[in-house]
This record gives sequence, C-alpha cells and structure tokens, in this order.
Amino acid sequence: MNSLTLLITCGVLAFFACTSTPDQEPLSLAEDERAKWIEDGIALPESDSLYYLEHPSPLFRKEFKATKLVKSAKLSITAAGYFKASVNGAAIKENVLDPAWTDFSKRIYYSEYDISSLIEQGANCLGVSLGNGFYNPLPLRKWGRRNLRKDLTVGKPVFIAKLLIQYENGDTEEIVTDSSWKYTLGPIIKNSVYIGTAYDANREVEGWNIAGFDDEEWKVATIGRSPGGKLEKAFFPAVAIKQEIIPVDIRSPEKGLWVVDMGVNFTGTYRIKLAGNAGDTISFKFGERIYEDGKVNPMTTVTGQIKRPGIGGPGAPAIAWQTDSYILGDKKEQWFNPDFTYHTYRYMEVKGLKEKPKTEDIRGLFMHSDVINQNSFSSSSPLLNDIQEASKRTFLANLVSVQSDCAAREKFGYGGDLNATSETFIYNFDMQSFYRKTIYDWVDAMKDSTFVDTAPFTGVEYCGISWESAYLTTQYYLYLYYNDTDLIHELYDLNNKWMDKVARIHPEGLVSEGLSDHESMEPVPVQLTGTSHYLQCARIMATFAKEMGNAEDADKYEKLANQLKNQIRAEYWDKSFSGEINKQTLFSTLLYHKIVPEAEVPAAFDSLLVAIRNGPSQHLNTGIFGTKYALEVLAEYGSPNAVFDIVNSRDYPGWGYMIDRGATTIWETWKESDNTYSNAHPMFGTVSEWYYRWLAGIRPDPEKPGFKEFYISPTNPEGLESARAVYNSPYGEIVSKWHKQASEGYLYEISVPNGSLAKVNLPFRPSQSITITTDNGQKPETEIEGLQTGQFSLTEGKYIIKVGA
Repeated sequence: MNSLTLLITCGVLAFFACTSTPDQEPLSLAEDERAKWIEDGIALPESDSLYYLEHPSPLFRKEFKATKLVKSAKLSITAAGYFKASVNGAAIKENVLDPAWTDFSKRIYYSEYDISSLIEQGANCLGVSLGNGFYNPLPLRKWGRRNLRKDLTVGKPVFIAKLLIQYENGDTEEIVTDSSWKYTLGPIIKNSVYIGTAYDANREVEGWNIAGFDDEEWKVATIGRSPGGKLEKAFFPAVAIKQEIIPVDIRSPEKGLWVVDMGVNFTGTYRIKLAGNAGDTISFKFGERIYEDGKVNPMTTVTGQIKRPGIGGPGAPAIAWQTDSYILGDKKEQWFNPDFTYHTYRYMEVKGLKEKPKTEDIRGLFMHSDVINQNSFSSSSPLLNDIQEASKRTFLANLVSVQSDCAAREKFGYGGDLNATSETFIYNFDMQSFYRKTIYDWVDAMKDSTFVDTAPFTGVEYCGISWESAYLTTQYYLYLYYNDTDLIHELYDLNNKWMDKVARIHPEGLVSEGLSDHESMEPVPVQLTGTSHYLQCARIMATFAKEMGNAEDADKYEKLANQLKNQIRAEYWDKSFSGEINKQTLFSTLLYHKIVPEAEVPAAFDSLLVAIRNGPSQHLNTGIFGTKYALEVLAEYGSPNAVFDIVNSRDYPGWGYMIDRGATTIWETWKESDNTYSNAHPMFGTVSEWYYRWLAGIRPDPEKPGFKEFYISPTNPEGLESARAVYNSPYGEIVSKWHKQASEGYLYEISVPNGSLAKVNLPFRPSQSITITTDNGQKPETEIEGLQTGQFSLTEGKYIIKVGA
C-alpha cells in the first residue's frame, strides 16, 4: 500500500478501519486525530430541576470484521464521565468507574485493554455505555451552597476509543470512534455518582453489543466536544471490584421491607437476584448504621448534608441519601448490579420484594483503586488487630481514583487528610503511582493567588496551607519512601513558584487563616498548625534544592525554615499562650516539628504527658494533625507503653471505643455520630502508622531515601506478647517480627532485602546477652559489630536474634 492510498483510506471517516503495513508504527489514542469524541447528541437540560428527571444513558455499538488470523488486539478508551465497554457481548471487567476522576479540562487518562481473546474471526462488535460520573453531576447544592456544576468542568458525557488489531501476517487494522458508530438509549434511566442509579429492565436491548444485531432504527453518533484535557495513558491502578462480601444477616423490620447486613462497612455496590411482577419497582437505600427499630440509618452518608427540603436546590431530594432502584422486566431471572455509582454502606434496605431475599443471591461488591496490598501488621492483641483491620478497610474505602476524606458525603480529595495520612497509606499499600497521579491532580487544581482545599478542585477554598501543602509533602514522602527523584526534578520550578505564592499570602511568616486541627476536642489556633506546615514545606524545599544541586536555594529555604521555627517557638514555647488551646496538640506539634530547643525537649515532653493525663480517660483528644504528631512523639520520646496503653484501651475517646461500638471502619470524630459525621474517615487511622514505625520499628532513613538504608527499632510494650510487620520496600520485603519469651527475653526475626542495609536498635539491658543466627540456624559469615550493645547493622538476609539473660 503506497502512502497516497493509505492517506485516502485513513481519511474517510465514514469507513472506520485503516489497514497498514508492518513498518508503520501505530499512533496512540492521544496522537491519532482520526479518533473523535462521540456522544448521543441530546442536549443537556436547560434548568437545574430538569437534571433530576429520567435521562437514559446511551448505548453505542460498532461492528467490524477481523479479516485474518488475529495476533493481538488492544483497545484504548476513555470518557468524560464513566464508560463501560464490551466486545461481542463480553464485558471488559478489569476496571469499574473508569476513567479516573481528574479535571477533564486539563488531563484525561485512558486505559488500554488486551482484548485479543475476545476477537473472533469474521464479524465482531464493540459496545460502550456511558455514565455521568463527575463530568455531568447533578446540581446538588452541598451544604446548601456548593454546586459541582458550577465548580467542576462539566458537560455532556462523551467517549473516545481506538482498537488496534495486529494480524499474524504483520498487517494492522485500526477502528476508531467517529460518526460511523450508532447509538440508542438504554435501561439505565438515571445515574449519579452520589445518589445512585435507576434501572428499567423493560428498556433492555437484547443482543445490542453482538455482531449481526439489527441496528437499523438506531441513530448515528454525534461528534461531540472534547473536554479539553490532554489525553494521557493511565499509569496508576484503576478502580476494580476487589472483594465480594457475603451478608451476615437479612431481617424485616416491617412488612415489605428487608434490611441486609453486610457485616462490615465498605465502599462499592452489590449484586442481587430479583423477582416479582413486570413493572414492579424495587428500591434500595444504604447506610453505615441502623436505627433502634432495625431500619437503615442513611444520615452519616447523606450527600453534602442535604437533609431537609430546599437545601439541595431546585429539583433536589429533600434528603440526598444513597439510593438505587430497579423496575422489573418480564425475565424469569433478573440480576441487578448498578453501574456508574458507588455507595458507602454496611446496611442495605430493600423495598418492593414480595419474598425474603436469599443470602446466596446477594453480594456486596467492595471496589477501590487496585493498589498493591502486600504489607501487613498483626500482634498478640485482638483489639490492635481489629483496629488495624478497620483502618485498612477505611483506607481502601476512600481510594476511588482520588484519596477522599469520606467516600459518600463528599468524595473529595481533601489535602488536609492527605497531609495527615499519606505516610500511613504508604506503610499499608504501594502508593507510588497513585500518589503521583494525586500530585498531578494538585498541579491541575492550584491557583496562583489562593489556596484550594481539594484536588481535583471542587470550589472549596477556606482550609488554607495545611490542606494545599499536601501537594509538596506528598512529593516528599514519595522521595522518602520510594526515592522518587524524577518528580522532584520535573516539578522543582513549580514548587519554587508555589513557595513564592505562600510567601505572598503569608508575608509575615505566621499563618493567620485556614482550618486547624480538624475535630480536635479543644481549640487549636491555625497559627500553630498552619505555620508548622509552612515550616515543614521550607525544610522539604531545602532537601529538594540539595537534590537539584542548587546550593543557593538550599540556603534560602534553610533560612526560611529557621525563621519560621523561631517565630513558632516565640509564640508557643518561649512564653505561655494566653488563649484557649489543646495542649496535647500544642506540645505534640512543637516536638514533632523539632521547634523546641534540644535541651528543653524533656520539659516539652513532660508537658505533653501532663496534658494527656488531664485529657478524657487520660487519652488523646487531638484532631487530624495532632493525633499523628502525638502518636509519633510519644513513641519517640516516651516509654513503650506511652502509646500502647491508649491504643489498647476501650475507653472513650479512642479506637477501642469505636470497635466496641461495632465500628468496622474508623470514625471521623472520637465521639460516636449517627447523623452528621462519616463512619469511614481515614484521618484517625494514623494509628496504623505507629504500628509499623514503632511496634515493628520499620522506618526509612531520610539520608538514604527509598530504604537504601533503614531503621528497625521495635518496641516491646508491657502487655503485648508479640508483633509482626511486613513492608515491601523498593528493594524487597522487610520483615520485623518479635515475641516475648520467658525471663523477660525476646526473640526477633528480621529480614533485610538485597541491596539495602538495616540499622537495628533493639530494647536491651546491659545484664542481657544477644545471640544471632541466620534463618537456617547458622551464625552469620561475618561478625556483627556492636551486636552486644543492641545497636548494629545487618545486610541482606534473614536473621533470628535472641535477647535474654
């Protein structure tokens, strides 16, 4: 085929396929101008109230022929909104809620699927259905004022795709989205990422995505408007269904109403078998809790606190709770698995079924970003294990392409929660690529003169530097835990501009505006926490400048850090603070950020202990930042039991108090909430970080980032018999395991991956002895220097260490 013939063939949009010879490199979806954004051509409603009416999701189809033996077939596809794709009637099931949420005007990620096994010799059909996602949200007025249709880039859902087929003879064929596709309206009559999906089985189109279907009455797809964002191939884990949950109970609190208890709180949807008369409507309502009468309590998951008429805007429901509905068709067996939405729930209320649903006919579908989940912690304390399990479930429930603070009420990627918990997430999962995506979300969200609170940006701008600084702190943790220096080099100029913006907004240094220690039980001035985050950012930039080889910038940021440290110290340490303040957060913040002079650290720590003794039940009463700080400095400067006695308690306020009251995910507040606050909120899950960092003692060395060198410094609280942690570093698996033996002795098992060095510091008294062997019972080949002091280094290998009399 000569170049002129190829140009003519590829240029005819009505003909969807383009065949090329082996020496031509196929274009990616982002590069191929023949691939068009397509849609159904139906105009969006003209007023807000009309968005709440039925607007069926479109079904698109395209038939093509595989003319030769197929070697491989790759489908590249994305949407503004959500898409669900199929080939010859077989759904592509790897991902759900695709594509990832971004600012669609700035960047859009596309997925690639190997569909070789689905392509048949001869006639084939591609099918795509479209959902609204965050690109076409309802005009719900969250808190009575925030309308995503005003705050986000929104529009008519559109999608773009390219199928590349490679034949055994070396030829390729490419099918792209264009005006040769056809569409009709399908059975999903409503879909909202917040309040749910409505499905009418009587509108199902049998065989619509199979070759040979008669689409004569279908309409021609419309070439739509591009959302504007740059197309980029997704490099991070997609959202997937990762667990099927079996209900533990099904009860009927009143006639015609069934409440399904999934046993745990989670994020996702469900699959249920339905029966009844054609035209009957089955409705579903979801919540994290139940009322005393056994009915579902949906109030902790209500969208944007819309809980009475008039709050949500024209056409909005009086209470914006999570709901789905299904209109039965005439099939004998009908299964419902809602698309294009996700809920946070433990309890599902089903109304409209004439008979009790069977347990085997219902499954909860836990969906989240498919982060690698190979790290683990366990101990001899059942309570600590329950807290860890609840924490991890909470974290995963809030990973749906963005890290949210609550996956039902808002679903937003708040920076404050990221600032507080990113290290904790990293200890539990491989977060490198997910957090890279998160940082690009912040790049797209930021403004030149103000701070924003969420990425993607959702119109919220009052929380201040402690929220937007997550853009920089997350970069640092990627550097510290993964030695991700490429990102530092890529964003260094922008990071400098960001620091310049902070200086313009806070020219005096001290931060005067923004949200402080959210959900602290006592007041905390933003001047303390906000300026501390500014200080943290200055230190990070000094580190980044050294990585860049920029001595001038390093000196500038070190001077800024010293200035901020001295300002905080002058206000909050050198003199008594006259206002009302949470002293636990106060002293924890000063110690965590190394603001107190070294000689005065014992006095600051004693003051923290006094503040804790004066706290409720001698527990923490700190908020989003103070809790992380307190756990860290109590462990660093205190005895092994300084944290353990709090965490292992069931008194209020605390994690054990939550677990004792049936929590299977971590609450947003220390106090139990059955109406206002989320019951699946990550910020108090920072306790999991303490498990890895101090009970197991696995900590990175800031001077050797990425675990080239790292610390193993476990602690042995009185009352805990054993602990075990597995952390997968860039060099491989690190294991720190210990258990108590007779006569106050301890047995440690440590694994050090190839290419790295563990700096070990074991609890040790001079009267004790230490012996070490490899896992096969042999002595190490070389003598371990410093072994009898309890402080020594270990290279690659698996070791068993006994400390005893």
